[in-house]
Amino acid sequence: MNTSKISLFSKVVLLVVSALFFASLWFPMWRIELSAPQYPEGLLLQLHANKIGGDVAIINGLNHYIGMKTLHTEDFPEFQILPYIFGFFGLFALAMVFVAKRKGVIILFASFLLFGVLAGVDFYRWNYQYGHNLDPHAAIVVPGMAYQPPLIGYKQLLNFGAYSIPDVGGWMLVAAGLLLFIIVAKETHLIRRFKKQNSQPVLILLLSFAAFSCSNNKVVPLKLNVDNCDFCKMSISDGKYGAEVITQKGRIYKFDDIMCMVNYSKENADTKMMAYYVNDFAQDNNLIPAETAFFLSGGDIQSPMHGGIVAFSKKNEAREIGRKLNAKPIAWNTIITK
Repeated sequence: MNTSKISLFSKVVLLVVSALFFASLWFPMWRIELSAPQYPEGLLLQLHANKIGGDVAIINGLNHYIGMKTLHTEDFPEFQILPYIFGFFGLFALAMVFVAKRKGVIILFASFLLFGVLAGVDFYRWNYQYGHNLDPHAAIVVPGMAYQPPLIGYKQLLNFGAYSIPDVGGWMLVAAGLLLFIIVAKETHLIRRFKKQNSQPVLILLLSFAAFSCSNNKVVPLKLNVDNCDFCKMSISDGKYGAEVITQKGRIYKFDDIMCMVNYSKENADTKMMAYYVNDFAQDNNLIPAETAFFLSGGDIQSPMHGGIVAFSKKNEAREIGRKLNAKPIAWNTIITK
């Protein structure tokens, strides 16, 4: 392997990488946000390099009712080890500034990559054990139900929505990893080699991975007489008028009336919505994208919360029902800005 000296640019970037490793010790690494109707402000669990923070006491109280183990920093040896690991990586990166060997930087990047994989496996194992090893004598027992939070992204757990994502310290580590990759790519002329070779298979693989990653944000069918409307809090009982919105974070909110979804969006204008779905009135509990749906308003439409709007996947069906209900066509853009 070529062990030639690295460039001045790479040395400067290594200084930044070292600073990121050390700085991450003072910020939470990961966060799990919990939202439920009874906690409008939400609950937050933060994982630091050396402790568990956030609304730990409240979450432990909830865990007790469903049979999950309570969370305590001293129960996890990882919190004793992680500060030393990040300190080691910080010192390693700093040492490479002076040693300036390409081989050393590659070893640093490979070591950090391996650590990331092992940390992900350990985090999944931790989530799995806490979500599945439940007390059978707990106050609330739902047969077949597990409470494993998502490794990353959003997941619905009974009436709680759980959203798992890196926190400030975690994003610092992500940035450090990306910067290390840039250094390795530059010093090994990786991009130049990539251009010379046939990159089509790699591009297909990357696109497939991206498509798979995006597939987590899929529409979830409404559970009639089980789900409650996230705006009016009424039970969703009719499969023709319901609606659903997915935020950019992947959270899903369900509604018994299209106007409930619209009003919820207005009241939560700071929340970035990714996709809106509405029930097809001509079918039973079938959600379709709002952007491609055909809508009717007014007339004899009797929606649960008197929003007076229904949706269709086919224009001819909307026209036919519109004549029967004496309802008028209305555009989605008009509805969402009402």
